[in-house]
Amino acid sequence: MSREMVLEKINQAVQVLNEKGIDMWITFVREMGIIPDPMKDFIIGTNCTWQSAFIITRTGDTYAIVGSLEVPNMKVVGTYKNVIGYLKSIKENLIEVIDKHNPEKIAINFSRNSALSDGLTYGMYLELTNHLKSTDYIEKLVSSEEIIAALRGRKSPMEISLLREAVSETIKIFEEVGRFMRPGLTEKQVAAYMQNVTKQKGFGLSWEREYCPSVFTGPDTAGAHSGPTDREIRNGHVLNIDFGIKFRGYCSDLQRTWYILREKEDVPPEQVVRGFNVIKEAIQLAAKELKPGKLGWEIDDIARQYIVRSGYEEYPHALGHQIGRVAHDGGGALLAPKWERYGNLPFIPIEEGQVFTLEPRLTIKDYGIATIEEEVIVTKDGCEFISPLQTEIFLIKSE
Repeated sequence: MSREMVLEKINQAVQVLNEKGIDMWITFVREMGIIPDPMKDFIIGTNCTWQSAFIITRTGDTYAIVGSLEVPNMKVVGTYKNVIGYLKSIKENLIEVIDKHNPEKIAINFSRNSALSDGLTYGMYLELTNHLKSTDYIEKLVSSEEIIAALRGRKSPMEISLLREAVSETIKIFEEVGRFMRPGLTEKQVAAYMQNVTKQKGFGLSWEREYCPSVFTGPDTAGAHSGPTDREIRNGHVLNIDFGIKFRGYCSDLQRTWYILREKEDVPPEQVVRGFNVIKEAIQLAAKELKPGKLGWEIDDIARQYIVRSGYEEYPHALGHQIGRVAHDGGGALLAPKWERYGNLPFIPIEEGQVFTLEPRLTIKDYGIATIEEEVIVTKDGCEFISPLQTEIFLIKSE
């Protein structure tokens, strides 16, 4: 992240602290080259070695308490108003800053629900509480989960611009692979082609190379989140690809579906078209109700029930997740069913500025899996698609 964007997110954090009634947010870290806090790029903008405390207050004061050798770098980075160096122990300076603000509620970087808010290792938690044991501040510590969910979820104008660009470039790569694809190629060959194009364009991948892209052709394919295999593309297959790029630090995550025409076929079989259309319609129905204040499970249920009523099995995952610096971002609301595995995430209200995927799927018997994944941004009173919609199944002609 650029310095300007880090400052933008810090200013946003001050607003969130006031909204949540939290007086101070401390991100307590060390050796971030080895164990980086998930919020490092958002609110710090550099690494540290010694025990360090990055403090944001609801009044807008910010402090970076770092080892004395790291003070010059922190001042050059310029993301914190007050840079304080220490030599032997961080304790004295840390307590002095906290005392200055006398907070009633102090958020620290741990969470039981969100990995994006859980950067504080147990060892560092013990160090922090040891520093504070002579004070009553230990009783005032809370999770920074709510702050981080809002900060990562509510995209700034600069972030939205980068996400739009990432989607635009991803669509171009999908168009290229559509021209490359033909019967006889394997899933691995298609994936390798997309990875090469991505590299030539100077982009990264949104998730691990082994699974990005995921390519599934025909019936009995590997499950979701599996890597491409040596399975060949054949006439009569439904083929889908799950793919995303990293563009200037921001990710895309889209899925598109093709049908491989048989000889003398000009259009797909009726059951293929029907399955694809059910997915398309489920996305539109969910998007129509996606707006601030709704709960994630309510939106998931709209798409899920439509697919089941249409005669297909329900999909075995959430309808959609937030996206940003990583493919599964946000740390807050999730468009997911009320299953135990999703914890409290389906019950968190959706907020303006969040960017979600919408990605239902269904199996078309004897043909393969139909799925589309689009991206939407939540607006003041609804949502807006930031990906151009796939409205018809893409066709690959028989050779």
